[in-house]
Amino acid sequence: MRLGLIGAGKIGQLRARTLREHRSVELVAVFDLNAELARKAAQGSGARVARSLDELFDAPLDAVVISTPVHVHEEACLRAFERGLHVLLEKPSANTAAGARRLVDASLRARRAFGVGFNLRYYPAFRAVREALSEGRLGTLDHLRVYGGHEGLPKFAHEWEYKAPISGGGAMWDVGIHMSDLARHYMGEITEVYGVASENVWKVAGSEDNALALLRSPQGVAASYHATWSEWKGYGIFVEAYGDKGMARAAYAPMENLFIVQERPGAPRTTTKRRYPWIQAREKLFSWQTTALQSFREELDDFLLLCEGRRDLVIADGYAGLRACEVAEAVRECTRTGNRVELPALGPMPA
Repeated sequence: MRLGLIGAGKIGQLRARTLREHRSVELVAVFDLNAELARKAAQGSGARVARSLDELFDAPLDAVVISTPVHVHEEACLRAFERGLHVLLEKPSANTAAGARRLVDASLRARRAFGVGFNLRYYPAFRAVREALSEGRLGTLDHLRVYGGHEGLPKFAHEWEYKAPISGGGAMWDVGIHMSDLARHYMGEITEVYGVASENVWKVAGSEDNALALLRSPQGVAASYHATWSEWKGYGIFVEAYGDKGMARAAYAPMENLFIVQERPGAPRTTTKRRYPWIQAREKLFSWQTTALQSFREELDDFLLLCEGRRDLVIADGYAGLRACEVAEAVRECTRTGNRVELPALGPMPA
């Protein structure tokens, strides 16, 4: 599989490493506005360092990985689909829901695979919750709690990471975009949104620092959602899934699980705690990037299968990317009108 990489910043360097190391992938070309970063990403692979997008797309490619800032996703992604290439795109898909929809429509016209980089799906603790649900260990899912937050603006190095409209918005488009995706990943779909967003802490117009919402699936499963840029304790995310036979919790950082299960309501309970000491030790020695890198490896494996037409995979598709953007915009709309927002069911993208 001949792949090109567009965007060689912090995340792009990690993506480049997965491409260089994969036995079924040839990294053919790399483009970044910063030529030195592009050279670093290509080092040791034999890949061409392209001087422009035109030059990258002139290379013999089957697919591209796009890890640029969100406000320049659309041009590269649309051009890739026009060239008949498969695309793995960093989250969020776009900085507007309309932009995300254009990308989905382009992939459908081109009949090419479209993966979106919601790599938290591959973190062991969050994958374990999904497995508990699919195996029926929690019984019938009743509701979820999803939360993600950090200290806010001090975490960012560039304005495009947090300043609307370039960024799309605030906490919902940053850490919150992962949380809305995980909610949909566990619930199956999100078709109703009601919530409120505020800008009372950092006061960046259009970039919410707190958003609280209720999300609901067509089957009536509800999720409480909170994305924040005022978590003074530091970065933290968690998901809790509750069924009629128990609950499962996944959290990071540190990576951990809690499972409480019972045969029926009121029966004796079994509690299991799962720690990941090797991950904690690895991160302490070599940083959080080691965990992200492993998730990118697993996501790339799935992306290659997605390109072959497989759909029974963990990887997020273009519809997942679109729905996460729509949820963020829906909370803004609810804040403005006080009314809930209904969204059409999407399901998985067709093969």
